[in-house]
Amino acid sequence: MFVVVDASIWVARFVESDEFHTPVKNWMNTQREQGTTFVSPSLLLAEVGGVISRVTGKPELGLNAIQKIENLPDVRIVEMDKALMDEASRIAAKYGVRGADSVYVAVASALKIPLVTFDIDQREKASKVVEVITITVE
Repeated sequence: MFVVVDASIWVARFVESDEFHTPVKNWMNTQREQGTTFVSPSLLLAEVGGVISRVTGKPELGLNAIQKIENLPDVRIVEMDKALMDEASRIAAKYGVRGADSVYVAVASALKIPLVTFDIDQREKASKVVEVITITVE
């Protein structure tokens, strides 16, 4: 199985103080046990590195997260070529999806796989285009 994972999920996974850290960690561990591959556009690396650096005040943590993602065997990073960006642009315009969010939706659409995100606006709008998975938060 393959699933597109957006930056909100990865940030929650790496930032232990994030309110969704434990549910994401548990979900990802379960997915790994089932052989799931996590897919994200290359944009993910800049988003995760930047957010973690800002949230923690420690740039080295952002850099470490980027390196960990790049080295995980069950992660596939999709390059953002013209065809993908054209599709993201169409999705953004047609459904009112924010620019960066539309790239994740475009990857899920192009590969015909689900998207997982905590972003409520992205989740609602993406559901018109692709299957969206919600991580249960107790």
